[in-house]
Amino acid sequence: MEYDVVIVGGGPAGLAAAIKIKQLNADTSVVVLEKGGELGAHILSGAVMDPKALTELIPNWKELGAPLNTEVTEDRVLFLTESKAFKTPNFMLPKCFENHGNYVISLGNVVRWLGQQAEALGVEIFPGFTGAEILYHDDGSVKGVATGNMGVKRDGEAGPDFQLGMELHGKYTLFAEGARGHLGKQLMAKYDLNKGKDPQSYGIGIKELWEIDPAKHQPGLVIHTTGWPLDSKTYGGSFLYHLENNQVMIGYVVGLDYENPYLSPYEEFQRYKTHPEIRTFLEGGKRISYGARAITAGGLQSLPKLVFPGGALIGCDAGFLNMSRIKGSHAAIKSGMLAADAVVAALGAGRSADELAAYPTAFEQSWLHEELHVARNVKPWLKKGLYLGSLMTGIDQIVFRGKAPWTLHHSTPDHACLRPASEFTPISYPKPDGKLTFDRLSSVFISNTNHAEDQPIHLTLKDNAVPVNVNLAKFAGPESRYCPAGVYEFVKTDEGQDRLQINAQNCVHCKTCDIKDPTQNIVWITPEGGGGPNYPNM
Repeated sequence: MEYDVVIVGGGPAGLAAAIKIKQLNADTSVVVLEKGGELGAHILSGAVMDPKALTELIPNWKELGAPLNTEVTEDRVLFLTESKAFKTPNFMLPKCFENHGNYVISLGNVVRWLGQQAEALGVEIFPGFTGAEILYHDDGSVKGVATGNMGVKRDGEAGPDFQLGMELHGKYTLFAEGARGHLGKQLMAKYDLNKGKDPQSYGIGIKELWEIDPAKHQPGLVIHTTGWPLDSKTYGGSFLYHLENNQVMIGYVVGLDYENPYLSPYEEFQRYKTHPEIRTFLEGGKRISYGARAITAGGLQSLPKLVFPGGALIGCDAGFLNMSRIKGSHAAIKSGMLAADAVVAALGAGRSADELAAYPTAFEQSWLHEELHVARNVKPWLKKGLYLGSLMTGIDQIVFRGKAPWTLHHSTPDHACLRPASEFTPISYPKPDGKLTFDRLSSVFISNTNHAEDQPIHLTLKDNAVPVNVNLAKFAGPESRYCPAGVYEFVKTDEGQDRLQINAQNCVHCKTCDIKDPTQNIVWITPEGGGGPNYPNM
């Protein structure tokens, strides 16, 4: 199938690019591939949204019914010890923590709404189809993508409902797969897009949606915390956002540059909910949904070269998230718009399959570049530990207003930060109570995760011996702890030998294993389209 523009990923970046292209030239043919069963099915974010980019894209979004319903009414930043909470006075908060004029949203619902706007403009959207393979012209430029075959059995043979994937060719292809995109990673390697850049840094965000007692609900209240339960050397923190309808979004982000292989981000999140300041909101409430997703946190220093012959990286596939603000949706939308401008100009000039140099040039002149420049030192400072990091972040953001005459760098990728288990003591996490805290499998159940039972396992190993011989022997099997969905577990064979069991059916597509595996032996590839979580209102 031939199109002017092929877009891989139906999140905020991909849909914003599609909408902008159609706004600029209604005759341009645009297709969007979305691996989730519907738009928004795989979208998971905090989320407090800055409407700046959305207003540029669709100025009358309020009249059109965009689901930005709850404006932020209060910012509360807390430092937690095990039993107490200390509120940071608002006058001491850096500007990045001010949310006046922003909205507490379900990003999944915003994406569904953006999909409606895109379809109304004539964009073709194919949910349930994965971008499984990049197609290239003979000269090495990107030609488009092929979708995955459907109905393939575990042994690789065609099943009774087998359906061949299709090739989608575009004059330009935009990749908007989100953090640690499967194809984006291949493009970075093929075209050496990370040359001269810091390695990308990631966090794992784990989130639950709760319905709470109306007496405890404060629409628009935004709470962030640092401190307990993590130790002072490990980067992380929480969010608790009050939406409409007596619902709160509660979640925890742990930087994937942590050192202790015994640390479990999932268990840290469950433990966090037992803090007196936090449990008071949740007690008497009901947990509705659960999910997890990796987020990019490297910022400006880690952004790859954005373009290559035949296409571009947009949104979190490139890494535009502003870690200091814990916001990425406005950056994703803006990056999609900037790429769309370059695409339409190129098509108008009769070009195809070349580098869209106008896109990175426009980014460097945009408010998004300025915003990321101001935030560039925050994550590197926080890597120095909670206390020194918080102090230096305050100086960087309040005293220098992000304009310090230096830029800090990080040189170690997240997977290389893990240290041998012999240097640490195992962490004893409390057992879940089924009311406030829960086990992984009951959590995965309410994420509505499903994969065709007999399909090939999409969590592949380069070397089957490495999990036991290296990861278990040296790092005490960290994959059984960093995965928030119970995909990886070490079990005994009949002969009493250890082996790694991969429960791919549980996978919520968070990509943590692909990032944190210390030997980079695990490679996440796209499963059959439509598989994975199906997040409502997340």
